[in-house]
Amino acid sequence: MKSAFYKIFLCACLGISFSVFSQSTYADSLQSAINNPALQEKDKPFLLNQLADIYRINRNYPAAESKVRQSARIALKHKNYLEATKAYTLLTVIKANDQQIASLKKLSDSALIIAQKSKDPVAMASGYYAKVFLYKTLDDPEKKIKFCQLGLKELEKSPDPYISACFYYQLYAAYSTWDNVKQVNNYAHKAVQNAEKTKSYNLLSNAYAALSVAHEYNYKSSKEKKELDSVLFYLKKSEALHLKYPTRVSNYTYAITCVNIANVYLTYFPVNDKSAEKNAIYYAQTAGNVLKDNPNASEVKATSLGILSEYAKRDGNLSQTEKYLLEAYNLMKQDKAPYYYTLINITQSLTNFYRKQGNFEKALDFQSEVTEYSNKNFNQQQALNAQKLEIQFETEKKNNEVKILKEREESRKTQNYLYICIVIACVVGLLFMFRSYHFKLRLSLQREKQLQLEKQESEMQIKLEKEEQARLKAEQQLLETQQQQLQKEAMANVLQLEHKNRMLHSIKDKLADDSSLNMQKIMKEEMVLDNDFEGAKLQIQQVHPDFFNLINEKAHKKLTLLDMKLCAYLYLKMDTRQISQLMHIEPKSVRMSRYRVKQKLGLDKDEDLNLFLQNLVKIT
Repeated sequence: MKSAFYKIFLCACLGISFSVFSQSTYADSLQSAINNPALQEKDKPFLLNQLADIYRINRNYPAAESKVRQSARIALKHKNYLEATKAYTLLTVIKANDQQIASLKKLSDSALIIAQKSKDPVAMASGYYAKVFLYKTLDDPEKKIKFCQLGLKELEKSPDPYISACFYYQLYAAYSTWDNVKQVNNYAHKAVQNAEKTKSYNLLSNAYAALSVAHEYNYKSSKEKKELDSVLFYLKKSEALHLKYPTRVSNYTYAITCVNIANVYLTYFPVNDKSAEKNAIYYAQTAGNVLKDNPNASEVKATSLGILSEYAKRDGNLSQTEKYLLEAYNLMKQDKAPYYYTLINITQSLTNFYRKQGNFEKALDFQSEVTEYSNKNFNQQQALNAQKLEIQFETEKKNNEVKILKEREESRKTQNYLYICIVIACVVGLLFMFRSYHFKLRLSLQREKQLQLEKQESEMQIKLEKEEQARLKAEQQLLETQQQQLQKEAMANVLQLEHKNRMLHSIKDKLADDSSLNMQKIMKEEMVLDNDFEGAKLQIQQVHPDFFNLINEKAHKKLTLLDMKLCAYLYLKMDTRQISQLMHIEPKSVRMSRYRVKQKLGLDKDEDLNLFLQNLVKIT
C-alpha cells in the first residue's frame, strides 16, 4: 500500500504554481487590494491571476476559475496580452487539475493566439506552457517535451527564471515516466537552479521535491547511502522553506513533503530502526494535522493515516491499525469525487486486515467494495480516455488542416510565379518573334510537369486516405474482439465468484449446525469441485457473447438467473452430476429444472434441450 500511495502524491506535485504566495492570509490581502477603489481596473489582472492560483493550489477550482476568467476579460479589454495569456494558461492548468479535459484544446489554443498578438517572448513562453499542460494531460510526452523546448527557446530572448523553472520541472516529470535517470537528474537540478532565482518558495519547494526523486532514482540503481541521505536532505530543505516562509509555501505542498519524508523512512529504513519509525510517525501525523481543516485534501490525509497504520501493524497494535484504516476509509468515502486509486488501496488493506483476523464476513464486504470501486475507476478512466482520444483527433485534424492550407499557399505562390513567367514570355515574344516559340514550348513543358506533380500528389493523398481507413477499420475490429473477450471473461468470473460465495455461506451454515464438522473433508471436496469448475470456466469463455440474449428472445416466459446458468452448463455439455455439484442441488432438482426450462422455451416433450441450445448458437 505504501508504494502506491507515494506514487499518487508524487503525481500531485507535478502541478506547478503560477503565483508567488499561497496561504489564506495572502489571499485575503490580495482580495482587499483588488476591491480597493483606488486600484485602476487595468492593474487588476495581475492580482487576479495571483489570487486564482492560490485557490488552485488549495484545490478550490470553482473559485480559481471565476477569478482567472475575470482576469482574462479585463486584460483583453485593456489589450494587456501578457496577463491575458497567463490567465488562459492558468485556466488550462485549472481545468487539467480538475480533470475537465474537454475544453483544454480550445483554452491552450486561445493562450497561444493571444501570446502571438503580444509579440512578447515571455507571453509566448506562457502560451507554450499551456500546450505543455494539454499534452501532459493527453499523455503525449514527446509533444510535451517539444513545447517545453519551444518555450525555453523563447526565454533565451527575454530570460524569466520562474517560467524556466516550470519548464524544467515538466521536462523532469516527462523523463521520470521513462525512467531516464540522467535526464531526470539534469532537469531537476535546472529546475532548482532557476527556482532559487525567484521569490516563489512554493515553486522552489516542488523543485526540491523533484531533486529528491532524482536522488531516489540514483539510490535504487547504486544503493549508496549518500544518495538516500540526499533524498532526505532535499525533502527537508523543502520542509525548511515552509517553516521559514509559512505564508509563502502552501500547507498542501508542505503536507505532501511530510508524507514523502515519512514514506522514505517507511520504505528504505530497517523495520527495527526505532529512530526512523519515530520520525516517520511524526511526519505522517504532521501532514494530517496541517490539513485537518482543509476539506479538499482527503487523499493526503488518508495517505498519512495509511503510513501510520503500517507502523501500528509492525508493532502488533491491531486495534490501532484498524482505527487508522477505518479513519482513512471514512475520509475518502466523504469525498464527492474520491480519488479511486487511494480508496481502492485503503479498502484492499481493510480486506487483508480482516481476512488475517479471521473476520471473513467483513473481509468479504470490503472485497466487494474493492470490486465496486475498481469498476467505477475503470469506467472513469474509460471516459477520460475517450475524451483524450477525441481531443487528440481534433488536434491532429486541425494540424492537418493547417498543413494543407500551407501547402495550398505554397501552390498559389508557385502559380503566381508561373503566371509572371507567362507574362514575361509574352512580352519578350513580341520583341523576339523567333525566340517566342522556344519560350512557349518551355512554358508548356513546365505546366505539364506541374500538372503531373499535382496528379501524383492527388493520387498519393487518396492512397494515404485509403490506408488510414484500413487502419481505423483494423483498430475497430481489434477493439470489438477485445470487448467480446472481456464479456466472456466477465461471465466466467461472475459464475466462479457466485459459486465461491455459495460455498462460503454453506460452510457457515454447517458450522452453525454442527461444530464437529470435518473441514478437511469439505476442503478436499471443494478442491475437486474447483478442478471441475476450472475446466468449465475455460469452456464458458468460449460461449457466444450473445448466448443469453438469444435464449431470452426464444423464451415464451421470462427465464430466471438460475435458468440461464443451467442453460450455460448444458451448452457446455456437462452431465447432471457435474451440474448438481456446481449448483449445490440434488440431481433430481437438475432434471426438474431442465423440464421447467423446456416449458419456458416452448419445446415439445420429445425435443432435446441440449440439441436446441447447440443449434441456437450455430444459427448465429
